[in-house]
Amino acid sequence: MRVLVTGGCGYIGSALLPQLVDDDRVEHVTVLDSLASGTPQNLMGLNLGTTDQLAFHRGDVREYSDVEKAMRGVDTVIHLAAITGADSTHERREETFAVNYDGTENVIRAAGKLDVKNVVFASSCNLYGRASSTDIDETTDPDPLNPYAEAKFDAETRICEAQSEYGFDATALRMSTNYGYSPGVRFNLVVNHFVFRALTDRALTVYGDGSNWRPFIHVEDAAHAYKHAALNPEAWPQDVYNVGANDQNYQIETIAEIVNDELNHTLEITYLRDEHPGPSYHVNFDRLTETGFAPEHTLREGVRDLAAQFENTPHLTQPQ
Repeated sequence: MRVLVTGGCGYIGSALLPQLVDDDRVEHVTVLDSLASGTPQNLMGLNLGTTDQLAFHRGDVREYSDVEKAMRGVDTVIHLAAITGADSTHERREETFAVNYDGTENVIRAAGKLDVKNVVFASSCNLYGRASSTDIDETTDPDPLNPYAEAKFDAETRICEAQSEYGFDATALRMSTNYGYSPGVRFNLVVNHFVFRALTDRALTVYGDGSNWRPFIHVEDAAHAYKHAALNPEAWPQDVYNVGANDQNYQIETIAEIVNDELNHTLEITYLRDEHPGPSYHVNFDRLTETGFAPEHTLREGVRDLAAQFENTPHLTQPQ
């Protein structure tokens, strides 16, 4: 297969690309990234420039011509490019929709024009909002609480509708909250943020009372899910899948306790009870089991591994 990855220099993309390059079924990988949030440093180790298997295009998904140019000759698209950081998008609503929705529309148009066979779209469990149920499945009506989630829901709806219009297969992966190390690691995600604070001997701050739920998935497992859906589309026949594991739903206060415990710290856990804790969703992943894919990492392993990465890069935890 010949695969295009949009946003390939980002957090998940930088974990996904090595998996694709190492897979014998993949003949060629093209990366499209604007480098607005990613960096070419995240591609180090992939022999970029010395192999015919990997090509990089600097471009913006908001520009149709950039998307079409990068997509020529590919069979499958993994569309990761997006503005992330859900809370921050309240101040970036117009930009968020331009990238996350309009950019997806450009991917759809180009895929239809160029006879792409399969599109895998990066959606998010964040679109469930604050659901009272502790068994949210794909039939639950989304209730997006921020522009990020709104744009993701609108985009996944559009991309699934476009299948009949343009003749390609499409699957939206409603991803759990990521954690763990990749070359493009993000620290505005709760587990990674707590690990960093713990290693720098700072209190772990929990918004609200810490009772809100989130499902979690290691970034390597998230990358593997995208690869699995891209290379085995027949195993992912449904339009939408929640991606995670039933036993990896945690309340935020439990995340703080796990980080404290695994890193052998006696840090203070503080609660800002007047602060809004954001979305809360406890998700069911039974549909995912039908695909043959299952996450392999546990949250405790991910915490230990990320801490080890810090210890091997000591300047990251030095006071600034």
